[in-house]
Order: sequence, then C-alpha cells, then structure tokens
Amino acid sequence: MPTVSRFPPGPGSRKLPARHMDYEAVIGLETHVQLRTRSKMWCGCENAFGAEPNSHVCPVCLGLPGVLPVANEEALRLTVLTGLLLHCDIPRHAKFDRKNYFYPDVAKNYQITQYDRPSTIRGYLDFEFEGRVARVNITRAHLEEDVAKNVHFARESGVDFNRAGVPLLEIVSEPELTGPEMAQAYLNALTELLVQGGISDCDMEKGMVRCDVNVSVRPRGATQLGAKIEIKNMNTFSGVRRALEYEIPRQIEAVSRGESLRQETRRWDDDAGITEPMRSKEHAHDYRYFPDPDLLPFEPSEAWKLEVQQRVIELPLARKQRFIRDYALPPGDAEVFKSNIPLGRFFEGAARGHANPKAVANWVINNLAAKLKESGITLDAVPFPPEAVGELVRLVDSGRISGKIAQEVFAEMFASGQRPEAIVEAKGLSQVSDTGALETFCDQAIAANPGPAADFRNGKEAALNFLKGQVMKLSKGKANPAMVGEVLTRRLKG
Repeated sequence: MPTVSRFPPGPGSRKLPARHMDYEAVIGLETHVQLRTRSKMWCGCENAFGAEPNSHVCPVCLGLPGVLPVANEEALRLTVLTGLLLHCDIPRHAKFDRKNYFYPDVAKNYQITQYDRPSTIRGYLDFEFEGRVARVNITRAHLEEDVAKNVHFARESGVDFNRAGVPLLEIVSEPELTGPEMAQAYLNALTELLVQGGISDCDMEKGMVRCDVNVSVRPRGATQLGAKIEIKNMNTFSGVRRALEYEIPRQIEAVSRGESLRQETRRWDDDAGITEPMRSKEHAHDYRYFPDPDLLPFEPSEAWKLEVQQRVIELPLARKQRFIRDYALPPGDAEVFKSNIPLGRFFEGAARGHANPKAVANWVINNLAAKLKESGITLDAVPFPPEAVGELVRLVDSGRISGKIAQEVFAEMFASGQRPEAIVEAKGLSQVSDTGALETFCDQAIAANPGPAADFRNGKEAALNFLKGQVMKLSKGKANPAMVGEVLTRRLKG
C-alpha cells in the first residue's frame, strides 16, 4: 500500500513571480451534496429534479405556520454511512439547529442544520495526487436542508420551492489543501466515493454538488492562518480550480504590497475569470444558532449503526490498490476497474485463479467494453459468464488458437453465448501446429512469391513478414504464427 503523504503548502498552480514564492496558500472546502433519497428531509414531498416550479411542495417545505418537521430516516442513514466511509467518529448524541437569516429562498426565515453537535466528526479522505497518496482530514459531515431556488428574469424574480427541504450533507475539510490541482483531485475522489457508496448521484448539472472554497495565504512556514476569503457556490470542480488559480495570486500580490486582507465572501465570474467581492464574511453568531425545538436529538443505537455498517463498500482507492497487488495489473488497468465497479467484478470472475490476469484484463477492457458500447447493451445482458473470457485467454496462451482466431471466437461468444471451447470445436478453428502441414503452406507461399523470397535471402528481413502473411492466408488464419516464422526461415536458408 502506498505511503500516505503530507503535502507541503504551495502557492497555487500557476508560475508566480519569485517574490510570491515567499507565501503559501491554505485551502479548505465545504462540499454540499444532495442525498439520494426519494423524499425530502422533513416531509413526504418528492425529491426529484426537473419538475414544474413549485409542484413538489407542501405546508412543511413552504414553512407555513403550525407545521412540524419529521426527519427522513434514510437521510440519517446516509449521513452516518458517509461518516463511516470517511473514517469519521459517530457521536452518540447529535442535534438539529436553526440557522436564522432573512432571504427569499428561506420561507421560514431559518434553515434547519447542525451546528455544534453534528452527526459525524473527525474523519479523513485518502486520494491519489501527483503519484502519491494524500490525506486530507475531514472536520465534520453534517446534515441540513437545502433552500429554494431564486430565479431571475429581465424585470422580476421568482422562487421555486421544489428544492426547499431536500436533504443535503455538508462535508467540511480541514484547511490542508495546498493548491488548485490538489483541491480538484480531492473533490473528484470525494464524489467518486459518494457515488459508489450510494450516498448521492453527484450530478453537477442538476445542482447536486456545490462547493464553497475557503482560501488564505501566509508567509511560508508560518503557523497562523491569514484572512479567510470564501468563494461561494462553485458548481463545477474545474471552476474551483480556475477560481483558486486566480484568487491565490491575487491575495499574494495584495499582501506583497503591504495590503491587509479582510475576511470576506467573494463570487467567481467564470466568463471574466476573476473573483469579485460580495460581502464581508459572516460569523457564526450572526446567524443566532439555537437548537430546533421541533426536532428531537439524534441518538443512534448500536444496533442501528450496525445496520448502516452493512452498507459500507470497499473504498475506491483500496480497490485500485487491491487490483494492482492481487492481479499484478498496471495502474491504468486498475484505474478502469476502480471507476467501473461492474466491469471490475466481471474481470475478477474471469481472472479468478488464472495464470495470466493481465491478458484477461486486456480482453475485458478492450474487447468486451468495445462490444458493450457498440451493441448498446449492459454488462448484465452479456450472454456468456465471466469465466468464458478466462477460457478464451487459456486457448490463446496454450497455442490452441491464434490471437486473430480468438477475435472471431469472441465475436461468436457475444452473438450466441456459446463457450469458446465449443465454438473452436464446432468451427474447426484449432491452430495448425503440425510441422508437416506448416511446411506445405510455407512451400506454397515461397513458390507463389519468388520476389519476396529472394529479398529475404539477400538480407531483407522485412520480406519474411510478407511471406508469413501469405502463409496465414493459405491456412485461413489457423497456422501457428511463431512456428510459421521458424519454418519459413529454415526453408529459405536451407
């Protein structure tokens, strides 16, 4: 297993003037992820994207007087499951709080969230970065409700409350990221974990993942953080990277001039490629947090946590490392099976106990994946079991059939579902390795092609490949290629 590395803070990804190298950037991310539930957090309204505005609403998510919220238990399970996947502690006592502020997208004038007693705390995420395994600590992953969506028109604005009350998980990292590329690598690894773990679909086009970026700069080697600048509501990971590539040098340039930065919130203008001030940064006391009197504390039992524990998956990075370790696969192949779980399972079924797992991986990644794409079917609809691919590779490795014939056999397997051994027998595709038969084919090829034969005798080694091709044609692809070369050389030089 690769060693987990601590990366020294860096000033960002762009090449900076020499004086800028005296400063380093410190980055923390707050990632808001929509949970994969059928209903909203506090009511039975459907949690779905793309419906007509204000069609998935009720008195609870509209914040009408007298209504009472009821917690979505699946959202609670997914929160704790996320904590387990991120190696977090699961406190025995958590609670919900009201975050008070006035804005059109918050009908109640407060958002239900978790403040000082969240459901998960103190975890970490390991991920690959610059050829090593980096670790970023997770401060907390707390559950809250989403707010409505403000929609702006030419002369007026509206509010769509379909999204109000949708369960969100806010995952807060420690300020340990060191630059734009590392931030993007962290976000990619985090969302891959959440998708594979069944936590969220993480569809950014549907607003299921949003990110707030906290970034500051300080003299290199200093321990005290600089003024924290927050960049709000980033909705693409590439946008996070570009915003940091702009903001880090901007801050370093300012402090290099002797300017004193103040804590503030900024927005990213992707078209202009700049960040712009929005407002001075709020502090926790500005929101007047207090426990929500309508909701009981969340106190999961050991039996309940054990039930959630059964849903823990093999982590993507651990799976990649296992494919490299157990099957001697190169990192590129292991990466494919890390990202595509069904394809990885198919490979394992094909390679179990096989002497040549790399060849099996080649057939699964190149041939099978191409056939799936070409035919438009899913892996579940493949008409042969995984073991059939392993059998096909054994036929090639044993010399029973050539690689070219194997392609023909594989196409027939995909069409009919027959096992490779049966196809080879039925079609008489076994490779010709009989020396007498090969000598006959070679003599015919030499007689029919005196020019290339003379070229080879005169020292043109490339002419042998042409003659090999002619032998393969005469044998209809059944001749053993390695033996063909040996026989031709012997006959031509004899």
